[in-house]
Amino acid sequence: MCKCFYAVFLYSMSFRELRFVRAMEFAIHEINNRTDLLPGITLGYQIHDSCAEVPMTIKAAFQLANGMEPFFNDTDSCSKSAAAAVPALVGETASTPSMSMARILGLFGIPQVIKSLTKLYNIKVPTCFSRMVKHFGWTWIGAVRSDSDYGNNGMASFLKAAQQEGICVEYSESYYRTQPRSKLERVANVIRTSTARVIVAFLASGDLRFLLEELAKQPPPPMQWIGSESWIIETELLRFNMCAGAIGFGIPRSVIPGFREFLLDLSPAQALKSPLLTEFWESSFSCSLKGSSEGARECDGSEDIRALQNPYTDTSQLRATNLVYKATYAIAHAIHGVICNDTQCDKSAKFTPWQIFQELKRVNFTTKNGYQVSFDSSGDPVAIYELINWQFMKDGSLDFVAVGHYDASRPRGQEFSMNSLNCVPCPPEFWPNTQRDSCLPKPVEFLSWDDTLSIILIVFSISGAFIAVCVTAVFYKHRTSPIVRANNSELSFLLLFSLTLCFLCSLTFIGQPSEWSCMLRHIAFGITFVLCISCVLGKTIVVLMAFRATLPGSNAMKWFGPPQQRLSVLTFTLIQVLICVIWLTTSPPFPFKNLKHYKERIILECGLGSAIGFWAVLGYIGFLALVCFILAFLARKLPDNFNEAKFITFSMLIFCAVWITFIPSYVSSPGKFTVAVEVFAILASSFSLFICIFAPKCFVIVFRPEQNTKKHLMGKVPSKAP
Repeated sequence: MCKCFYAVFLYSMSFRELRFVRAMEFAIHEINNRTDLLPGITLGYQIHDSCAEVPMTIKAAFQLANGMEPFFNDTDSCSKSAAAAVPALVGETASTPSMSMARILGLFGIPQVIKSLTKLYNIKVPTCFSRMVKHFGWTWIGAVRSDSDYGNNGMASFLKAAQQEGICVEYSESYYRTQPRSKLERVANVIRTSTARVIVAFLASGDLRFLLEELAKQPPPPMQWIGSESWIIETELLRFNMCAGAIGFGIPRSVIPGFREFLLDLSPAQALKSPLLTEFWESSFSCSLKGSSEGARECDGSEDIRALQNPYTDTSQLRATNLVYKATYAIAHAIHGVICNDTQCDKSAKFTPWQIFQELKRVNFTTKNGYQVSFDSSGDPVAIYELINWQFMKDGSLDFVAVGHYDASRPRGQEFSMNSLNCVPCPPEFWPNTQRDSCLPKPVEFLSWDDTLSIILIVFSISGAFIAVCVTAVFYKHRTSPIVRANNSELSFLLLFSLTLCFLCSLTFIGQPSEWSCMLRHIAFGITFVLCISCVLGKTIVVLMAFRATLPGSNAMKWFGPPQQRLSVLTFTLIQVLICVIWLTTSPPFPFKNLKHYKERIILECGLGSAIGFWAVLGYIGFLALVCFILAFLARKLPDNFNEAKFITFSMLIFCAVWITFIPSYVSSPGKFTVAVEVFAILASSFSLFICIFAPKCFVIVFRPEQNTKKHLMGKVPSKAP
């Protein structure tokens, strides 16, 4: 007895979809040769072409419900009248046509088996996507979808789950392949200009192909693609290298014993029996079977189907193919449950599609290739998916690699699992290459001598030291002049010497850090700057003492003469030397490789050793600068044509501003820029002291020699009227 129960939808001459048809045929061939499943019953089938379009799918659905002569039949014994009663359907693998067909067939109570897969995928996987995105720490993403039931429903579920997980979506765009090209270009430009580097794509494979071809014209920055099952296992898309690293949930890979041999066991005579196989044979070998195609050479029998390399013969990725195989067996078991008992089947039994639908909920069996098939009360199978990752192989090609699994039958919270990946982590100082098949040394970053930033700082450093030496020469030449002798010329020369050292000590911060350079740079900086500030402080005190000495009965200068001035500078400096010695003996600065700030490169820098020692050195400099600023501010309005206090006040104001700004910049600047900020602070504060204190004196010495007199400095010579 023949029962024509099966129908599958075929995209017009798609070799991949043809393989699905042949999987159904292979399953029926096995079932018809079994004695334990539907014994004495011969199953037939019908094939309808949906052209992957919703209107054609709806048309075919009505044809199924009303009866139609089959295009491709397993047996000649199935009559046309028998074909009119189709109680179950192996439906479209694509979600959108499948949903449309379900709305029609549901009115007639005809069950559609593969529809349950797409329904479950749109419910379960978007939620799992959001968990995976959160697992990898991707909180700023973009989203693009097919403008169809599949894309819109799947994306809506994902966006809802993403919002609950705290994931931010920069954009959510839609596209369908029949829409105007301007829409495609706009979506591509949104992706190119976005700041999100992770993109979730709920797209049909055909829609994604158009989008990737458009993006390839002007490739965007590297992105992490997250794919839906419709394209994550599509071999034809592996040619787009921009999707390398793509990850998504796909139907598990499987093996169907004997199926490859069944596919390749096809001769020209067998192909002629079916229009579909005839078209396949002629398009594969570019020949005509017995003149069926005009203008083409006639097939001569030398064609070798085993030499073909196309989606029809490729059985390395049997995923959706296995669903067709399992769906066919599920319907057979449902029919068996309706018309058969433990010993025999009632060949004359009458049944309805609704009976098959109810029995499908109760089927529970294991296929020949070891897969268990069962459905819940809602008609959904247990959701089991592989986490697929697109990886480069050794030959440079992209391929699918399973890196995890999703199994809804596991306890809540344990459904998703990652494999024990066969990866060898690179040592801390190494980084994987682009192909991720070997480890390369990470580049080392420090403020090198040939760096552009270093060269600029070196020029300013040497220029400052050279100018300080030149000013020293000018002061020495005019050492007997009143303006040089004022406020202790000895302190002026000592200040120029310390400023020269301050300019030069910035050079110790440039170059590859070593043990001696790390200690020298901080110690030299700390001591020279204290020497500099001590001289300025001494000059400030001299101004105050000199004014008090002019008061009747005052002998202030007796207590702060040149010996006391030298002693104060020496004392202030020795305190800093003591701080530095304690720092060096307890926990000195040292060179180390910073591997935490950046993953892709090493920052070679000087560790502080003791943070207390470093901030004690800076704090002592800041304390002296603050005292100097306060005293100079108090003395700024004392009567004198050339009162140094006002210049010292301004220089200390700039000095303090520079170092107050330095602290947050030093903490936040990464890598070599931390050193550059410190060098800039040294140079800026040195130039501020140098310009504010010595520039006015040099101007008078060189350009206004008539003002370089004791009477003018004491304010006893009135200024000339303009």
